[in-house]
Amino acid sequence: MTATRPLIIFAKAPVPGQVKTRLIPALGPDGACELYERLLRHSLEQTRDWPGERLLYCAPDTIHPVIQTLALEHKLILRQQQGEDLGQRMANALADHSNGALLIGTDCPLLDCKHLHAADLALEQNDIVIIPSEDGGYVLIGERTPHPAPFSNMTWSHADVLRDTETRIVQAGLSLWLGPVLWDLDEPEDLPRLSELSIPFGHDPR
Repeated sequence: MTATRPLIIFAKAPVPGQVKTRLIPALGPDGACELYERLLRHSLEQTRDWPGERLLYCAPDTIHPVIQTLALEHKLILRQQQGEDLGQRMANALADHSNGALLIGTDCPLLDCKHLHAADLALEQNDIVIIPSEDGGYVLIGERTPHPAPFSNMTWSHADVLRDTETRIVQAGLSLWLGPVLWDLDEPEDLPRLSELSIPFGHDPR
């Protein structure tokens, strides 16, 4: 299958105290940052075989040496996120691609090219595609053509993000495909699930 759309990967510079902040009580700032970097690297490996363009959209900028190194290793197009909040940043990134794109983060260890292909195919018949997460958000969103509806006037990081997003999509008269529900890693109680996977993760709460 040939991908017709680019893959946007949202990431942050791995700086202790600024990434995976909800995991700091369990891991400490350095441990949370180390785990974030591992998740980032894993996401890039999971999507390495994506046949379309892969773009790494970073915040707050693109100058961190880890980001620079990963962009070179994976032959990624590197761009800086633009916008005041997560919704604006996602909307602006998708607006860069007039023929549509898929957008993911780095928090879902199970997300791979199989899921990306299913979402890309679903965009042939739908305006927007979403792969939900168990916590009420989502781990992937894609648009056939850019549209701000899923991101406008949203409140983020709560249990009803997906429901609020669906409401905005319906109100805009857009069609929606929902993929299988996956889990992402945000809270300390999510950490034991990593041991169930064949992923070289661990955590050291020093």
